[in-house]
Amino acid sequence: MNLVSKFFTAREIASGATAVSGLAGEMCYLLEGETGALLIDTLTGAGNIRAFVRELTDLPVTTVLTHGHWDHASGAFDFPECRIHPFDIPVMYDSPLDDRMNFANSLKNKKPDFPCLHIEDFTLPKPVKTIPLYDGRVFDLGGRKIETIHVPGHTKGSLVFLDSVSRAIFTGDACQTNTQLFLPDSTTVEEYRESLVRLKTFSDRFDVLYGGHSGAAVPGRIIDEAVELCGLIMVGRDDADETDLHERNCYYAKKRGVYCEPLDGTLVNIAYKKEGILRQK
Repeated sequence: MNLVSKFFTAREIASGATAVSGLAGEMCYLLEGETGALLIDTLTGAGNIRAFVRELTDLPVTTVLTHGHWDHASGAFDFPECRIHPFDIPVMYDSPLDDRMNFANSLKNKKPDFPCLHIEDFTLPKPVKTIPLYDGRVFDLGGRKIETIHVPGHTKGSLVFLDSVSRAIFTGDACQTNTQLFLPDSTTVEEYRESLVRLKTFSDRFDVLYGGHSGAAVPGRIIDEAVELCGLIMVGRDDADETDLHERNCYYAKKRGVYCEPLDGTLVNIAYKKEGILRQK
């Protein structure tokens, strides 16, 4: 179903699979089976994502989070419970309202019809029943089973969700054009590479990835490119393009364009910190 509201835009990307975009282009996904639905991520908490999802489906909805960062998890406070890897529960509760408002308003100057946002438009953090979610958990939606895969990297508790019906994985920020590994809750590049090598073992069951900041389908080869790029970083053969991002010093593995996309025509770029390349012995 395609649906537009003040805060959200929904469009069908496959049979029983809907991509929902927030005001700044952040993404969540609704997967529907015969007896249940799975909501993957919940956006910034601008608008009521729970009410919007109810317009999309009458099925019972289970809410899961790819990771705890506020641009993907803050809408979880609209729900009575959510499932998240335990490593990312503290991350989920770090949800500063000013940052969320600035992010949600980031396209205001480019869109003349952009809504005027107020504090009352945002869901505020509150205690939510957080159910631990681990690698290997399968959600049976009736005719559609979604498998949980732990991919530590962007955060230590990052999860991706494999849907064999649409032959897609839903990755949040785990692997994308602008993959960030320099944050306080990120793993080392070495550990991230190990996560990706394991993720590749599932590659016979998916063709594309859907990430947390673009509703476009990304070819599965991005994982191979990311594994290779991690290897270059680990031996010091990357471009090491220095910059400041989110008030932190970091390096991009490849020369980058306006949106941090690699300029060499490949799919993935990785931002990292020098002291976060190799696992501590």
